[in-house]
Amino acid sequence: MFSWLGTDDRRKKEPEVFQTVSEGLKKLYKTKLLPLEESYKFHEFHSPALEDADFDNKPMVLLVGQYSTGKTSFIRYLLEQDFPGMRIGPEPTTDSFIAVMHGDTEGVIPGNALVVDPKKPFRKLNAFGNAFLNRFVCAQLPNPVLESISVIDTPGILSGEKQRISRGYDFAAVLEWFAERVDRIILLFDAHKLDISDEFSEVIKALKNHEDKIRVVLNKADQIETQQLMRVYGALMWSLGKIVNTPEVIRVYIGSFWSHPLLIPDNRKLFEAEEQDLFKDIQSLPRNAALRKLNDLIKRARLAKVHAYIISSLKKEMPAVFGKENKKKELIGSLGDIYKRIEREHQISPGDFPNLKKMQDQLQAQDLNKFQPLKPKLLEAVDDMLANDIASLMVLVRQEETQRPNAVVKGGAFDGTLDGPFGHGYGEGAGEGIDEAEWVVARDKPAYDEIFYTLSPVNGKVTGANAKKEMVKSKLPNTVLGKIWKLADIDKDGMLDDEEFALANHLIKVKLEGHELPSELPAHLVPPSKRKIPE
Repeated sequence: MFSWLGTDDRRKKEPEVFQTVSEGLKKLYKTKLLPLEESYKFHEFHSPALEDADFDNKPMVLLVGQYSTGKTSFIRYLLEQDFPGMRIGPEPTTDSFIAVMHGDTEGVIPGNALVVDPKKPFRKLNAFGNAFLNRFVCAQLPNPVLESISVIDTPGILSGEKQRISRGYDFAAVLEWFAERVDRIILLFDAHKLDISDEFSEVIKALKNHEDKIRVVLNKADQIETQQLMRVYGALMWSLGKIVNTPEVIRVYIGSFWSHPLLIPDNRKLFEAEEQDLFKDIQSLPRNAALRKLNDLIKRARLAKVHAYIISSLKKEMPAVFGKENKKKELIGSLGDIYKRIEREHQISPGDFPNLKKMQDQLQAQDLNKFQPLKPKLLEAVDDMLANDIASLMVLVRQEETQRPNAVVKGGAFDGTLDGPFGHGYGEGAGEGIDEAEWVVARDKPAYDEIFYTLSPVNGKVTGANAKKEMVKSKLPNTVLGKIWKLADIDKDGMLDDEEFALANHLIKVKLEGHELPSELPAHLVPPSKRKIPE
């Protein structure tokens, strides 16, 4: 009897089943989060509503920096070809936001046409008006890199008197809009121009809450000597520490990201290693795109919940008839206290609350009487989404990642160093001697043989105990020496002959020189007597 009463509750507790992460995110947003956002005017205060294209689009990389820091050159370096609308120069050249995306033919789509295309994730930029849309274009071209990611080039941030000339649109707000939707934000600095202007400082602050997406590139580092580079790096970290309020140190990549010869090649190896690290980070974006979108939806849901509590609290305090204006001023003035009360009542972290000053400014233009009271059902739907549906989507994210293990950015500069002698670390460390006919260990074998014969070999082999006495002199940890033993003891008899002993010492030398050990012994390091003769 009355069994139908419980059906709704049961349905609510069972998480939804989705075929793909993208489909799941779209449905959860539209059915559970969007009603809460619309009810409490979330889009007027924070961020426009999300559309299908926001969930379907490729990972995006946003480049931000002062003028002439090499943003456009960086894109040119990645793509290894020019793109439509590209201008490079020492003066402020890029005066537009350029979305560099994949297309079958080369061409430029102007901003006004771009924001009405439902397949592109830019429709909500319409809110920034014509002044912005006249400065926004999409450059399309067939390029293998752009099959996996899109890149957003931005106008150079100005300094001094130039920054006081109005752009005609809210530059920081546009960057904040992009920051919410991109997968990686790269801040570029010129090794010769480290001053962070007021506009740049404002921009970095607008990127607050997206610190996990930010990477910093110290570009044109080949133009200064090593000693100066150390000072510049230290000064940059100090400057960033004053603006980016995080206890962790932001990752800074040092290099020269263009295809010209290095002016001062002293730090070539450092630049190569840093470039490789940055490329790996960018290449991982397609694989982690679904997880990033899921993470951004969770962040948005948490902010929407807090926003609902703030709006409903203000509505609750407003009088029905008299003294509305005075009460509105009083409530806006005491918004900080309302934040603290909500924090206590609903156990919400202070970091989840929107910026107090910005919220107060936005409330001035609102009619607080038109706000909605608290609607528990809307909040319960979002809580249910966070507690149950997101967990089932996480499982789907992992499944999609395992099904597409090779989803990495390919083409352009990413393929330039993959194979051949110009690959990172080629011919160094354990790779030394890879192209040589002679066994590379043979060079130092006479010295290793002298030590070998002092260790009392029996039938041409030394025991593990005797070999250990010599190997521990390297002062390497036992875990490392254990790995070296496994690599060197090729016939797995628990003893080392003279060739295996020489190989063990060679691997110790590789490790002491700061290189990583291979997980398996490369073919060129196998002693000649242990190599299998092809039949």
